[in-house]
Amino acid sequence: MYRAYNVLFLCTGNSARSVMAERLVEHHGGGRFRGYSAGSFPKGAVHPMALRLLAEQGLPTEGLRSKSWNEFARPEAPRMDFVFTVCDQAANEPCPVWPGQPITAHWGVPDPAATEGTELQRMLAFREAFATLERRIRIFTALKVEALDHVALWREVQAIGRDMTHLPRESHR
Repeated sequence: MYRAYNVLFLCTGNSARSVMAERLVEHHGGGRFRGYSAGSFPKGAVHPMALRLLAEQGLPTEGLRSKSWNEFARPEAPRMDFVFTVCDQAANEPCPVWPGQPITAHWGVPDPAATEGTELQRMLAFREAFATLERRIRIFTALKVEALDHVALWREVQAIGRDMTHLPRESHR
């Protein structure tokens, strides 16, 4: 029997990338991972294009909301096993102290919500961000987390953030 690992994705606005990652880790994690997302300065609403893209991909959108990372620094919050920043700005901000010393990494992805242009151009930016997140999350969820020590696991998630497209080595599956 395995336990589910809690994964928190952080971004400044918590309106697009981190929200998509929250759903992707649950989808590809097969019950092994619970996804959460938050922002340092949450926008207060999930971006409509993120919601549309998630729905198009058959991923649930119910219950998604833009929220502060302070919710996850409280004593009663779920204990995180992993915390990943998905935007460069949030990675450079002083983060709260996460109880339990989760494994952290930076998985920077360009902000699709900042893209200007036609609706088609903006949606393309969302699709590109989604594809990058999905590739990284597939690699992450393929790791045999319970078989790796803390340092090996940290190295693997760092490599994923550098956009390594390798699959985990055979010994990690």
